[in-house]
Amino acid sequence: MALLQIHQFPCLSDNYGFLIHERLSGVTATIDTPDPRAINRELERKRWRLTHILNTHHHPDHTGGNMRLKESTGCIVVGPRADAARIPGIDLQVGEGETLEFGSAKARIYDTPGHTRGHIVYYFASENAGFVGDTLFAMGCGRLFEGSPRQMWDSLQKLLNWPGRTRIYCAHEYTRSNGRFALTVDPENRALIKRMEEVERLRAEGLPTVPTTMRQERRTNPFLRPGSRGIRAQLGMQGADNVDVFAEVRRRKDRF
Repeated sequence: MALLQIHQFPCLSDNYGFLIHERLSGVTATIDTPDPRAINRELERKRWRLTHILNTHHHPDHTGGNMRLKESTGCIVVGPRADAARIPGIDLQVGEGETLEFGSAKARIYDTPGHTRGHIVYYFASENAGFVGDTLFAMGCGRLFEGSPRQMWDSLQKLLNWPGRTRIYCAHEYTRSNGRFALTVDPENRALIKRMEEVERLRAEGLPTVPTTMRQERRTNPFLRPGSRGIRAQLGMQGADNVDVFAEVRRRKDRF
């Protein structure tokens, strides 16, 4: 039996909120705090008591509810050591290679700079679940607001090592737009074409495309596939370094 119950819900314009509840101890965390009212509503619906906030990075749609929730619940705020000064109410600083004990479950912490300089992700191996904030999206990755292409590519390679069955819980519903862009740089990818048919159907029915899986992303996400011959041919970069191919894909997505 899984140790964690994971409850996902939409909030703001395109964010997802995630509550994780460890069955044995009763501890409950929100992954980031995009909308404290929505988080409180879902906590009441599930009859869970908030004990932790697990922040991935400092952006307001990820930390904006920290203080309101901390003041009302007394919860512990966990966040990236590399960016602690920008995490409101932080109590516990964590970073690369450390383990966060969450009741009887454990999360391994990965530093994933690129989108911001201090981004982290939480990987629960026993649950086959990774909470990746804005580092990785379904068929996409985060914009490079504070990091370099090399930093982001190095960060994404850490996630690529996760088992294919790992469920990827990303923070936004960007999949349709990401997939439409992906087809411009990888138009002959049959797995991508099939995936986009599924995405269009899900969104037409008002259903989420998150979580995705690492297996699915390896096959369809151009930001994870700079070594692809098809992508390199489409970009005219057959002999380029992976970092340069990644950077060009990111540049094109920024203009898409």
